[in-house]
Amino acid sequence: MLYHPAVEGAIMATMNVSLPDQMKAWVEDRGKDGRFSNSSDYVRHLIRQDQEREEARAEIQAAVDQGIASGPARPLDFTDFKSRMRAAHGGE
Repeated sequence: MLYHPAVEGAIMATMNVSLPDQMKAWVEDRGKDGRFSNSSDYVRHLIRQDQEREEARAEIQAAVDQGIASGPARPLDFTDFKSRMRAAHGGE
C-alpha cells in the first residue's frame, strides 16, 4: 500500500537531504508555484510517484513471468479468433 500523509494515523518523520544548490532551488520553486504547499509536499509527491511506478513495474513483471510460465507461444488462428469475438460480443 502506498504511503500518503492523509492516511489516518500516519506518523511524520523528518529527513535531512543534501542537494546541490540548483536542485534545492528547483524543489523550492515547486513549493512556490502553487501546486504544492511547500518543498516537503513536492518531495512526498515524487516519492509517491516512484512508489506507483515500482508497483506498476512489478505488475508488468508478474504478467511477463506468467506469460513465460504459460509455455511456448502458439500461432494465432485469426479466423477462429474473429469467430470467438463475434460470438462473445455480438458482431457481424
